[in-house]
Amino acid sequence: MDELLPPVIAEPPKHRTHWVFIGPDGLRAGWGVVLFVLLYLVFIFITGWVFRSDLLQVRHTKALSVRLGLIIEITQCLPAILATWIMASIERRPLLAYGYQGPARAVRFLSGLVLGFVALSGFLLVLWKARLLVFDGQLLHGGAILKYALGWGLVFLLTAIFEESTLRGYLQFTLTRGIGFWWGALLLSLLFGFAHGTNPGETHVGLLSAAGIGLVTCLSLWYTGSLWWAVGFHAGWDWGQSYFYGTLDSGLAVQGHLLGTHPMGPRLWSGGATGPEGSLLVLPLIVIFALLMWLWWGRRVQSPFPGSGWKPVSPTTGKPDR
Repeated sequence: MDELLPPVIAEPPKHRTHWVFIGPDGLRAGWGVVLFVLLYLVFIFITGWVFRSDLLQVRHTKALSVRLGLIIEITQCLPAILATWIMASIERRPLLAYGYQGPARAVRFLSGLVLGFVALSGFLLVLWKARLLVFDGQLLHGGAILKYALGWGLVFLLTAIFEESTLRGYLQFTLTRGIGFWWGALLLSLLFGFAHGTNPGETHVGLLSAAGIGLVTCLSLWYTGSLWWAVGFHAGWDWGQSYFYGTLDSGLAVQGHLLGTHPMGPRLWSGGATGPEGSLLVLPLIVIFALLMWLWWGRRVQSPFPGSGWKPVSPTTGKPDR
């Protein structure tokens, strides 16, 4: 992990109480997590207040517009970036140190983007063949196709950056120092799934699938040390779901989607009002994807987080840094 987060050697504190907050790598992991969360909550309160009149419309709209989608993602993405920037400054590391550095960034992003769309398309094909999904035809024509494709592309890129940066960025890297990579991944993936509970039409299966997809993106981080693949996969999956195929995404519909679809049959298998992610069939897909990632990366690369799978490892001392 030393290649990912260059060690910050703290000067010996003058008072013993300083050791409660400062360790060999600077600010201790536990305090880093607490401070990041507090900063994020402060910033999201400020952005929510600035855009309060627009955000009130979310409760009364049945389908998000591109404009409203952009406002929602800006109010979430900006606080995450600001909180990460402040923590990076405190720890004297670059802003991009938490998953956005390293080689082949463009290749990883583009491959994730394509695979996210392909994986979703294959899954919807299974639902269609099983007569759990019905295609209603093409709804957009002419210049509207490109207009909405680009608009929703930007929205879901911001969605991916926000969710990956918040839950797989600073927090994941810091929890790796404090409790170990996979304990942190499990905790944050469960939080990711729980956070989807506020979406309309969400079900227990949808929450479980969101947590499972979160673990898959953590697996890509474990093998590559980078979030670029995860951001691409996340954006490609969401763009395909909401814009290209026009399905519900965790119960949310959007205005201006290329194709029209609707679920058919038992909600447990079709996903119902949740969308495809609410189908029980998405769980085997998550397992298959994790297996393919292990076959592709697991035998070819060594994790950039050596020795920190289930136990905390400091990049400087090789010991826990809580």
